[in-house]
Amino acid sequence: METILTSRDNEGVVELILNRPEKKNAINNQMWMELRKTLVALESDVTAKVLVITGAGGAFCSGADLSGGELVGGDGMARMREINDVALMLHRFSKPTIAKVTGIAAGAGCNMALGCDLIVASPQARFSEIFVKRGLSIDFGGSFLLPRLIGLHKAKELAFFGDILSAQEAFSMGLLNQLIDEDEIDSFVRDWALRLAQGPPIALSLIKSLLNDSFDSTMVGALDSEAKSQAINFKSLDTKEAITAFVEKRSPKFQGR
Repeated sequence: METILTSRDNEGVVELILNRPEKKNAINNQMWMELRKTLVALESDVTAKVLVITGAGGAFCSGADLSGGELVGGDGMARMREINDVALMLHRFSKPTIAKVTGIAAGAGCNMALGCDLIVASPQARFSEIFVKRGLSIDFGGSFLLPRLIGLHKAKELAFFGDILSAQEAFSMGLLNQLIDEDEIDSFVRDWALRLAQGPPIALSLIKSLLNDSFDSTMVGALDSEAKSQAINFKSLDTKEAITAFVEKRSPKFQGR
């Protein structure tokens, strides 16, 4: 693949790099297809435990590439279904995801970052729901994510004006988990990713689903889902290992079983 690069370590941490630095990693048709293929492959890869998404060349992702006219004209619904497939894959990805943002994250790139489970950014990062400035409405899940993250009225402000937010503004607004100096962000994200990779894969996946589904649930529904999830955990070898390790006063070694 040319526009999507991946690297991994022995702990199960996979880094996915958006690789069109000359375009600030704007997403063209090729990148959409390669991103989809990569997410499909990683979802079924039991050795991949955590996914870190970042961009090459100092930018995260400047959104969809409109320069070649690929997204204008033609069968708009067909193109959007392809884009939506990628957004859903990221949202439903069963393993923890971390967005590491060190530059611009605009449009679909902004919502790709927001679609990750955790977002860590450097002070040089910038965020924008820039769609309106291109005569477009928001996509890649922005209409779902923004109101849940910052509330409806603040979401409308970002979407209506398309202003560029500094990393500090985004952090103060609650869009980011952590704001880390640029010379420390790699080691910080690495530490978080390792902690997740060493955690119980089944429990982490269930926790992610429970929290993601909570906005569409009731208290009764949430409790029922929690009970079903715990029933799965009770039967897992990982839970038995965690309890044994606690009694033996040692760190558990999880296998995702």
